[in-house]
Amino acid sequence: MSLLPKRYTVTAALPYANGPVHIGHLAGVYLPADIYVRYLRSVGRDVKFICGSDEHGVPITIRAQKEGVTPQQVVDKYHALIRDSFKDFNVSFDVYSRTSSATHAEVSSGFFTKLNNEGKFIEQTTQQYFDEKAQQFLADRYIVGTCPNCGNENAYGDQCERCGTSLSPTELINPRSMLSGAQPILRDTKHWFLPLDQYEPWLREWIIEGHKNDWKTNVYGQCKSWIDQGLHPRAVTRDLDWGVPVPVPGAEGKVLYVWFDAPIGYISATKEAFPQEWELYWKDAGSKLVHFIGKDNIVFHCIIFPTMLKAHGEFILPDNVPANEFLNLEGDKISTSRNWAVWLHEYMADFPGQADVLRYVLCANAPETKDNDFTWKDFQARNNNELVATLGNFVNRAAVLTHKFFEGKVPELGELQPIDQDAFAQLAEFPAKIGELIENYRFRDALAEVINLARLGNKYLAETQPWHLIKTDAARTGTVLNVSLQIAASLAPLLEPFLPESAQKLATMLNLELGNWTSAGRTDALAAGHQLREAVLLFGKIEDAVVETQVQKLLDTKKENQLANTPVTPPKDDVSFDDFGQMDLRIGTITAAEKVAKTKKLLKLTVDLGLEERTIVSGIAEYFIPEALIGQQVQVLLNLAPREIKGIKSQGMLLMAENADGSLALMQPSKPVRNGSGVA
Repeated sequence: MSLLPKRYTVTAALPYANGPVHIGHLAGVYLPADIYVRYLRSVGRDVKFICGSDEHGVPITIRAQKEGVTPQQVVDKYHALIRDSFKDFNVSFDVYSRTSSATHAEVSSGFFTKLNNEGKFIEQTTQQYFDEKAQQFLADRYIVGTCPNCGNENAYGDQCERCGTSLSPTELINPRSMLSGAQPILRDTKHWFLPLDQYEPWLREWIIEGHKNDWKTNVYGQCKSWIDQGLHPRAVTRDLDWGVPVPVPGAEGKVLYVWFDAPIGYISATKEAFPQEWELYWKDAGSKLVHFIGKDNIVFHCIIFPTMLKAHGEFILPDNVPANEFLNLEGDKISTSRNWAVWLHEYMADFPGQADVLRYVLCANAPETKDNDFTWKDFQARNNNELVATLGNFVNRAAVLTHKFFEGKVPELGELQPIDQDAFAQLAEFPAKIGELIENYRFRDALAEVINLARLGNKYLAETQPWHLIKTDAARTGTVLNVSLQIAASLAPLLEPFLPESAQKLATMLNLELGNWTSAGRTDALAAGHQLREAVLLFGKIEDAVVETQVQKLLDTKKENQLANTPVTPPKDDVSFDDFGQMDLRIGTITAAEKVAKTKKLLKLTVDLGLEERTIVSGIAEYFIPEALIGQQVQVLLNLAPREIKGIKSQGMLLMAENADGSLALMQPSKPVRNGSGVA
């Protein structure tokens, strides 16, 4: 094990409070950060694990506008949902704060003020789109227009989501405001800019020369590419009414740009939780700062935020930024807007008590060096073949056999044979091997070594066969089970960073305190005569039906997305008002409904139309249960000429809405009305 600093500040990227947390976030950021923190604590390091909700920015205001609520209501909803999801998933934050807090406003405003007073910003007047009707400057995401690259008429002012091209608002053809629909005009506005170009020589030395050998290649490569292309001043303020106000006289209507105030949230959260000692973790050279992020945030955490810290002058710089790549879902990119995701809160509801299964699969399949894919079939296979058949099987056999042959008491360790000595020698190597992998941010390989320790135990049991040995040599059987139980005892602390609930369950089964890293690898963790508790299964098999339900949920989502993107049928040719006026449309109530014999599509309906009841034959049987239609009010075309269908005289037509997939929905009044009422 390498010599580690004694004090750590570990941050996980602030999740955006615009929606729930999904498995891509977990695999790329929060799970590896939690594993790292749990390991550091287990080896006796002082760690502060900091996170919180990122609650400012344009997407928040857009969602609030769409939902007819305030931005504060949006972030309150998702902050609580995300916080509780992390808790259920056993992410061990020391503090989970939020950027809408009073402490954050104070700290981020103070940070800006210091840099501004010291002349670290550049003030520039630029032209920005302004909505004259709404009397508001428009952020990039509040402007839509035609993409000059692919012709998409709904491209945003910063990016076209159809072709992926990065844009500026002035590149859009026929731009329009999302607030009013009006065509915006360009108007002068003043903003404050962080002059990244002035810090380029320092960044080149600090990153390209200083971190070439210790940062992950994807992180280093992206940073080098940005620096080699040349850096430019970047605005740290925005014209917006949601965020931390710019603390300068005359800056009304302006807020700190979300990517200026959000990373300061790490500092403000630490100060909020530890007001007396927060500076130790942010200003003392003895602290090591590590940021866990996804690859889309590399530039902000490796170039922009360090430049902010350097300009401020009082804070330590990140020692490492172990960014991961992206996790895809069933071969497709995870997308919040398309609901193509496995949401953490939904998983916890569908798989209660199985947080560790998801933790295991996401770590074993983590996108550490390249994008990776999550599939439900792989989730099932890893659970059944690795957690159940390998890890769970070993510890269960060792415990069950001890109960069966030795009344649940750890047997004496007799004379060791070569196979025992070899097992103990291998056991002793695992803590250092796993620890070194974690320290180098290779969590997937570290977890694989934990499973290899369980495989060592299974192999040892298979070769010694204590279930047969007990018939001829009880003492030797006792030695075999003692060795097996020592391996199981080591598994508990080594497993804890990855699967904390399962590690505790194992320790409870062995009647041990969970212990720390130094308790692993020992050959005397369990003394002879030590009483085990009842043997329980650590993991349960996941059946095909459970997985099929999750796959079907995604297929339904894909179908909904396809329907949403299906072009609407063009309008038919115009008709005269007089022609339309000849249609007699009335409201009626269905009083009886039954299937028409020997047909698949037809229902025979009796409809009360106020003055009379009529029989209507309608081809809707594939989409409605007859009994469920009784009592429903519907719209009826009354003066359609009668027609005989399957020997039944049909006297009218129900009006239905047809989806792109051909499914039907009733056209109903929004509240009950008198039967026979006309449709105007």
